[in-house]
Amino acid sequence: MDKIDCIKAFVVTARLNSFTLASEELDTTQSAVSKKIAWLENNLKLTLFQRNSRKISLTPAGRDYQQYCLRLLDEMSSFEAKLTREAQSVEGEIKISAPSAFSNQVLTHALKAFMVQHPKIRINLSVSDSFVNLNDHTIDLAIRASQLSDSNLKAKLLFKNHVHYYASPDYVERLGLPETPADLINHQCLTYSLMKPSSDWSFKDSKGTETKIRVNESFSTDSPETLLNMSRLGLGICALPSWMGKEWVQQGQLIEVLQPWSHQKLPMYLLYHPSDYLPVRLRALINFLSDYFAEYAID
Repeated sequence: MDKIDCIKAFVVTARLNSFTLASEELDTTQSAVSKKIAWLENNLKLTLFQRNSRKISLTPAGRDYQQYCLRLLDEMSSFEAKLTREAQSVEGEIKISAPSAFSNQVLTHALKAFMVQHPKIRINLSVSDSFVNLNDHTIDLAIRASQLSDSNLKAKLLFKNHVHYYASPDYVERLGLPETPADLINHQCLTYSLMKPSSDWSFKDSKGTETKIRVNESFSTDSPETLLNMSRLGLGICALPSWMGKEWVQQGQLIEVLQPWSHQKLPMYLLYHPSDYLPVRLRALINFLSDYFAEYAID
């Protein structure tokens, strides 16, 4: 039997002191109510009611259990109301997983704007460049680049940005500019270790012709920010999304190289669990981010 149903039958019976009246209120039979009470008593190893031919009354243990059940049902009702309210309004917590550089430089601005619009929202942002399985973590939304391994998830394209190639003025002065992707065999390249294989770089020219080169990998890391910093320090050439490099180009700390081959696109996806009952807060954020990045200046 369902224990909650049995508890509800017990509470009504205790209030009315009658199996008959309880069955009428619950729109069931007296026998069904009696069986539910008997199941509870057997489960608890307690006698909840004193019974005689004329009436029933609670035992001392029954009175204690009645108070407990009333609190339990009240808390359950309040919590269910809270869940329903949060599911139907833009409030409550949203857990997000996103890459570190994207979170720090781009996503935080979008989340701030969303939270200003919806002050009852709480954001829990997990920043990680490593693969995060949404099924193993209590994540509502994830933002990821490129390949999608979670085939059971709903994927929504947020935007595509260009991958550009950068080196410091000091590096270019010492080792010169690569003229073509093939020249990278003679250059020091800084690679992103989470891309497999990290030493295989793809280039695309303005006509869409793709070229793949195995570069001379002198330094590798799983942190895009570290790639950026090492390139600024003159260690080598790195491949990064344009929103990471353009500020440093404007400041004269980086030079964009191989521009004719910088037409490779890096898609960013919003991933979430498919559901017929997606909470309103989640749907609101998905729509907000889609609109926000539709107007986002990628280059």
